[in-house]
Amino acid sequence: MVLPLTTPTATHEVTNQPPPLAPYDASADAALLEGLRREGAAWFEDDLRRLGRHAGSEEAQRWAAEANTFEPVLRTHDRYGNRVDEVEFHSSWHDLMRVAVAEGNAASAWADTRPGAHVARYAGLLTWGHTEAGHGCPMAMTYAVVPALRHEPALAAVYEPLLTSRVYDPGLRVPTSKRGLLAGMGMTEKQGGSDVRTNTTVATPTGEDGVYTLRGHKWFTSAPMCDVFLVLAQAPGGLSCFLVPRVLPDGTRNVFRIQRLKDKLGNRSNASSEPEFDGTVAWLVGAEGRGVKTIIEMVNCTRLDCVSGSAALMRKALVEALHHTRHRSAFGAKLVDQPLMRNVLADLAVESEAATTLTLRLAGAADRAIRGDEGERAFRRIATAIGKYWVTKRAPMFAAEALECLGGNGYVEDSGMPRLYREAPLNSIWEGSGNVNALDVLRVLGKEPEAAQALLAELSLARGADPRLDAAVNDIAAALAAPADVEVRARHLVERMALALQASLLVRHAPNAVADAFCASRLGGGGYAFGTLPAGTDFTAVLDRASS
Repeated sequence: MVLPLTTPTATHEVTNQPPPLAPYDASADAALLEGLRREGAAWFEDDLRRLGRHAGSEEAQRWAAEANTFEPVLRTHDRYGNRVDEVEFHSSWHDLMRVAVAEGNAASAWADTRPGAHVARYAGLLTWGHTEAGHGCPMAMTYAVVPALRHEPALAAVYEPLLTSRVYDPGLRVPTSKRGLLAGMGMTEKQGGSDVRTNTTVATPTGEDGVYTLRGHKWFTSAPMCDVFLVLAQAPGGLSCFLVPRVLPDGTRNVFRIQRLKDKLGNRSNASSEPEFDGTVAWLVGAEGRGVKTIIEMVNCTRLDCVSGSAALMRKALVEALHHTRHRSAFGAKLVDQPLMRNVLADLAVESEAATTLTLRLAGAADRAIRGDEGERAFRRIATAIGKYWVTKRAPMFAAEALECLGGNGYVEDSGMPRLYREAPLNSIWEGSGNVNALDVLRVLGKEPEAAQALLAELSLARGADPRLDAAVNDIAAALAAPADVEVRARHLVERMALALQASLLVRHAPNAVADAFCASRLGGGGYAFGTLPAGTDFTAVLDRASS
C-alpha cells in the first residue's frame, strides 16, 4: 500500500514575536520635551530630536551592545616590560564616547553662556542614555570636575578650556597637547568607602609651590583612561584635593599603577580600577585641609547625573516594554490591551514621567543656581539629595517589572533587558548610597534652614490642587518642625519628601490622568508593587501620554 504524499509542516516558523525596536526616536517623550522647554532650554529642542533619532538608531544600539560584550582590558606592561597601565576599549565604546562628547554630554555646558545650557546637557543625557550607561561615568566626572577645579584659578585657566571641549581625543599624552580632555575622580579607599575622612593616601609637599607627591591606594577609580583626576589625600594640613595628570608636562608617565579592574555586576563597559600612587606628582586644588569643601560642588553635579541616569534607564525600559506588549498577543488579545497589563504599563509610565520631570526640575535649579540664583541654590542643595535617594532607589524595581513585561524573552541577554536590570542598582550606590544621601538631607535641614524653606516653597506651589498632596505637604512641614536629627527615620522622611516633590511637579505640569494616578497610588495608600493603580485610573490617557 502506498501512502499519499503530504506537504510537510514547517518546524520553525516565527510568529507572535515583536519586530526589532530600532530604529526609534529616543527623544519622543512628551515629559522630556515639555520639561526642556519649561526649564529654559527650548533652543536645544531641534538638536535633542536629532540626538534622539541617533540614540535609537540600529547603529547606536549596536554600539551599546558591543561595548558591553567586548569589555575593557587592562594592559599593565608593554611587550618590552615597560609599565604602561593602559586600558583598551572596543571601537564601539569610542564611538559612544565620541558622540557623547560632541553632543555636550561632558563639560561643554560650563562654557555655554546661554540660560538653560545645563538643562540642555541633562536632556541630552536622558536621551543618549537610551544607548548604554557605562560611558556616562566619564561624562559625569568630567562635568563635575570643572566647578571643583575653579577653586584653583591657575589650574582652571589651563585645563578648563580643554575639559569643556566637544572633541573626544583618546590616548595618554601631555594634556595641554590634546584637543579635549576627560577627567576622573579618586576619592574612596578600601578602609573608608563614603567616609573619605579616613583616607590614608598621603600627600607630601615637594617644596615647589602647590606641587606634592602622593603615596597610597584607591579602591574605586572609574574610567582610568581619563587624562586628569581629582584625588583626595592627607596633606600636612588635613584632607585635601589634588589634580593628578596621567602624563606629566615633560611627557613622562605619572605613577598611576592600575592594580586590577573591578569585576562588576553591571556597568561592564566602564573600566573601574584600583590605582596605586607612589611618588605620584599632584597639584593642590583649593586650600590644604579643605578637600571636602572643595569637592562638595562636584558631588552636587555627580548626584544629579545619577538621577538622570536612572531616569533614562527607566524610560528605555518602558519603551522596550511598550513595544513588546503592542506586538505580542496572549489569550486572544494584544498584551497591551489586557486590563492587568495595562495597569502595570500605566504604573511604569507614571513612575517614568515623575523621574524625568524631577530630573529636569533639578537641572533647571542647577542652571539657575550656577548663574547666581540663591533661592534655587538652596532648593538644589536639598532637592538633589532627595532626588538622588529616591529615583535611584526606584530604578531596580522598575527594571525588574519592565523585564517581566517581556516574560521569558526579557530574561534573555539579546533582549537588552538583563543589561538594564544589572545596571539599575548602581546609581543608588554611586556618589553616596541611600543612607548617605538620607543623612545628608538631615544634615542640610540642621545646618541650612533656607534649604528647607526653599523645599516647602516649591511644594506649596501646588497647594489646593489635590487634597492628598496637601495632606502630604502638611505632614512634611510638621516633621520639619520637629527635631530633624532622628537618624532611624531618615529614609521615611526623605521618601515622603521625594513623593511630595514629584507629585507637586506632576500636578502642576502633567496631564490630570498622570497626576491623579500618581497621587492616588503614591500618596493615597495604594499597593506596593507596580500594577496596583486604582480602578478609576484613566489607563488609556496615561499610556497615550507615554507613547507620545
